[in-house]
Amino acid sequence: MAKPRIAIFIHHPECSVQCAHGIIRALSPAFDIDCFSKDQISDKFFTKHDIIAFPGGIGDSDSWHRICESTAPVIRNQIDKGKRYLGICMGAYWAGPLYFNLLDRINPVQYIKRPNAEIQRSYGTVASIDWAGNSENMFFYDGCAFDVSTANYTAWATYANGDIAALRQNNIGCIGPHPESDIYWYSKKFLTKHWHEYRHHDILLNFTKALLDA
Repeated sequence: MAKPRIAIFIHHPECSVQCAHGIIRALSPAFDIDCFSKDQISDKFFTKHDIIAFPGGIGDSDSWHRICESTAPVIRNQIDKGKRYLGICMGAYWAGPLYFNLLDRINPVQYIKRPNAEIQRSYGTVASIDWAGNSENMFFYDGCAFDVSTANYTAWATYANGDIAALRQNNIGCIGPHPESDIYWYSKKFLTKHWHEYRHHDILLNFTKALLDA
């Protein structure tokens, strides 16, 4: 039986090679995977794909206007047709109303600026995450929380202050921290003890499998 197919966007450093490689490592047991650049975005390219993924990276989320604005109608069209969208960190920001505008009444916002956030500046660290009832220290680099107001959604994870850290709304799945993180992300001494031994890759794999069933 053929595996479902996922397309992963790479535009380093905003949607970085490191984050894309982490997603590939996490999802390859259950998915066939292609990577694509901004010049490949077309309705024809996504014909055989079930999920379109935008990973995280480094930079201002407003870089979307330079990188993706001209081809945004293609992504919106694919999602409208039922393809799934997976956004992690930067990719989750880009699902919001100022960018691809895929989420309904959900606004991705900087977690570090939220009330009672335990992380208040932008750097590579771990955030305390409640993921489906399990406590996890998950790699975090200025990721988003989700202002959900009156929206309909399924929450998969929360931050320490109670804000939503991962959610699914219909065929859109968004995650603020980095479950795709790999061992070399934890090279700094204060991070070494938080290495998850690829347990977080299983979390991402299960989240992505569930997105197919949305």
